[in-house]
Amino acid sequence: MRALRFHFSRFTIVLTAAMLADSSPAQEDPYLWLEEVESERALTWARENNERTLAQLEAHPLFGLIHEQNLDILNSDDRIAMPSQMAGFIYNFWRDATHVRGLWRRTSVESYREDEPSWETVIDLDELAAEEGENWVWGGARCRYPDYDRCLVALSRGGADAIVVREFDLHERRFVENGFSLAEAKSDFGWRDRDSIFVGTDFGERSLTDSGYPRIVKIWHRGASLADAETVFEGAVADVAADGYRLWDGRDYYDIVRQATSFYSFKYFLLRDGELSRFNFPEDAEIVGLIDGQVLIALKSDWQRSQQTFLQGSLVATAIGALVAGDGDIDVLFEPTATASIDSVSRAGSTIVLNVLDDVVSRLLVLHRDESGWRREPMGLPGPGAARIVSQEPESDQFYFSYTGFLTPPALFEANAVNGTSTEIKSQPAFFDAQGMSVEQLRVTSADGTRIPYFVVKPRDFVADGRNPTLLYGYGGFEISETPSYSATVGTAWLARGGVFVVANIRGGGEFGPSWHQSALRENRQRAYDDFIAVAEDLIAREITSPQFLGIRGGSNGGLLVGAVFVQRPDLFNAVVCTVPLLDMRRYHRLLAGASWVAEYGNPDDPDDWAYISEYSPYQNVSPDADYPQVYFFTSTRDDRVHPAHARKMVARMQNQGHDVLYYENIEGGHGGAANLNQSALNQALIYAYLHDRLNPAARER
Repeated sequence: MRALRFHFSRFTIVLTAAMLADSSPAQEDPYLWLEEVESERALTWARENNERTLAQLEAHPLFGLIHEQNLDILNSDDRIAMPSQMAGFIYNFWRDATHVRGLWRRTSVESYREDEPSWETVIDLDELAAEEGENWVWGGARCRYPDYDRCLVALSRGGADAIVVREFDLHERRFVENGFSLAEAKSDFGWRDRDSIFVGTDFGERSLTDSGYPRIVKIWHRGASLADAETVFEGAVADVAADGYRLWDGRDYYDIVRQATSFYSFKYFLLRDGELSRFNFPEDAEIVGLIDGQVLIALKSDWQRSQQTFLQGSLVATAIGALVAGDGDIDVLFEPTATASIDSVSRAGSTIVLNVLDDVVSRLLVLHRDESGWRREPMGLPGPGAARIVSQEPESDQFYFSYTGFLTPPALFEANAVNGTSTEIKSQPAFFDAQGMSVEQLRVTSADGTRIPYFVVKPRDFVADGRNPTLLYGYGGFEISETPSYSATVGTAWLARGGVFVVANIRGGGEFGPSWHQSALRENRQRAYDDFIAVAEDLIAREITSPQFLGIRGGSNGGLLVGAVFVQRPDLFNAVVCTVPLLDMRRYHRLLAGASWVAEYGNPDDPDDWAYISEYSPYQNVSPDADYPQVYFFTSTRDDRVHPAHARKMVARMQNQGHDVLYYENIEGGHGGAANLNQSALNQALIYAYLHDRLNPAARER
């Protein structure tokens, strides 16, 4: 589940009796006490389950070796130190076995091109945590453009979304005494100039939305107290959030206030001379860039304006003044096709770089604007795989992108957007031997006739005999695309040991643009589950695997996916890995950030919405009479986005019903499940020990 999306330049019926019982008032839920995140009773319950799970999984003959390999991979110096460009320097945040919490460091552009750059430390997070006695996890830094002299550094306790913010002097490499600082909260913040920032935080009673995000935007001037900051906007408590930011166009700028009325609906305002003027475009559209006075807008639905219709999924541009006046010409920079959609939009100097997904593989397009209008040119990629724009600056035509595939280790390219050239400057070595392995893209027809693509990564010596241990992964929500990517842990722990790895591009994701996402929203959520089930059935029909050897994995919204699917079709699977999941959809909107996702799932308090949610909500539909596979649930105490009670309560209910389940709760780690690389190595070793135990009992230590 992604957090609230931020602008790219600023760093998400018929009811059974059992269902009716569970739709009654919340106090009738016998496991409500597990929603008390850090109560001694709940933590004791979690630790007791942890002990049982660790005893079983750590005893598996492959656990120790996989754990050791994971530590070597995650702490390896051979990983690419991904760049972030600022004022002639390359910045990077780096963690390894010596620097468990991490180093924020920098080097010159020239040095960065070398095999072993000369790094200088900016912030040593391990040192800072030791000095302050805090379990700090890096939350990023927002540095003041265009001078890059001061930064607002975010620090999280144990990996939570809630952060502490402190001002940092980038030249002197120290925190600023009496500088801007915010206490722990789910804050939003951004520079206006050297002596003022936009800020939204917990200002006290009713200053947050029902989703737990700021609803009030203020301008905080240096030297003033936070209590005296100037309020420039107040949203509604029922909104998701509100934020303010300075949108730069070279050295020109515009102050913007954005009101997120839902997860997918926004009202944008231009703040000028203390007055707010609303931009005129659809509420589900997003501003994704600004260049030469032209605002770039990504459309999530058709936009009818005068006699023109601009198609859903298009990228359009118009003068910023015209957006306020509601007139002016609109240029179409990109129109989607049946297979092609925009994955990301970035500005690199005088150009716009589009990362386009075409049949779930990447294409890079560079857009230039001159007197004759916009022109578009492709930038070459090594082959069919996934590209990602890693770093770009508003005033530099140079940018960096990465390229990878399921069996292709990541490579980093330095590119010039003006002349369209790129050079590979870094590559990660292979962590597993992919010789003899192969990737195939297949398709299956879902329940309603829609064709669903999926990738199959086959190990060496693969034979379609129905006996291959197979792991099927999916997400299917929030317009997040699942593209080909290299995972050294999947490769060493699974593929190299004879496992098949499958990624399903089901509806709810963004692989084919906004319509692919919107087709599985709210009352149509079951479509995502039908798609996933169809892929599982197709794997069995093709004799790639069979139910005895088929497992599924998903996290967050993907945890809801695998939770719903194993409850609906337990006959298809012999293993389920359900991590940091949503599961109690009767109360999800009352837990932490859950209210922000009503636009995705619907409102359980609305009887019409609950009628369809209740049909798939795993916590309400799990049955003592069903024959489920053993499920492995994983969550984190410090996850303040998806409440750990989802997994806790599901496990407690299933245990009470007599089902065999495994449960592990990392006592820190946030929504990612781990606060450092060592915890990640352990988590993944536990998961693959479980999968081999369930699906690949013949695997031995090798």
